Parts: sequence; structure tokens; C-alpha cells
Amino acid sequence: MAEKKYVIFKLNKEEYGVDIMTVKEVSEVRETIKVPNTPQFVDGIINIRGDITPIINLKKRFNIEENNESIEGARIIVVSIKDKMVGFIVDDTSQVLSIDEKNIDPAPELIAGVDKTYIQGIGKLEDRIVIILDLEKILSENEKDLINGMDI
Repeated sequence: MAEKKYVIFKLNKEEYGVDIMTVKEVSEVRETIKVPNTPQFVDGIINIRGDITPIINLKKRFNIEENNESIEGARIIVVSIKDKMVGFIVDDTSQVLSIDEKNIDPAPELIAGVDKTYIQGIGKLEDRIVIILDLEKILSENEKDLINGMDI
């Protein structure tokens, strides 16, 4: 079986992972510029190396209660969606882990419904569980089109 590397991050106390091959960079959180008439989970835009980059708040996207204690270590995970850089705010990026494919179970039906295609699986590590995500599938096609049109 093959091992894959995942960038591990947290939302509150839960651990998530995203395939390192999809991550363009991880950067510190900075203030965003608000854009009117965007979905509530879009915090705004920032300039990353000359690219206008929409910033999505994953807690808002997942309807996870926000607590202010996690802001200090917050990071932005930048990926490419439809050839556009998109940043996702997370509480913390703790490490890069290798997880053997045999230690990744499919997402249970209860949480992997039709609109949960972004959950690729559940990684099992000794005393930890990591929810493996596909950040590109977190957005609907309509939302991807909206974000693609955010070039200002």
C-alpha cells in the first residue's frame, strides 16, 4: 500500500487533513478586504504574491461554532480551484503526516451524504482520527463560479 502526505490542520479541537500535493502554500492570516454580495463564508480577499485570493472561513462553511481563542495560530491554506488561488482559514496547521492508504477508511454513510463529497475518508493513527478533505469539492459549482468572478 502507498503512503500519502497530508497537511494536518485544526478547526476547534478536531483534526483534518488535506493532500499535500493540492496545497500551494500555507501563510499567516492577515486582514481581508470585504467584498459585497458574497456568500457568508467568504471572509474577503487578500493579495498573495500579486494574485487576488478569495479567503474562505472553513468554520463558517461547515457551520462550526467560532471561538476567539484559536485566532493566534490561525493560518491560511492556499489551493488552486479552477485555476484560481483560494485560501481557507483554519485554526492551526500542526504538521505534515504520512498516512498509509490502508489506515484510511471511507467516510461513514451518515456523514458522507450527497453534499459531503468533500470528505475523502477517515484517517486512523494510533490514538487520533483525522478527517481527510478535498478542499476543491467543498464548494459547489455555482460557488466556484462566484469565487472565480471575484477578480476586482
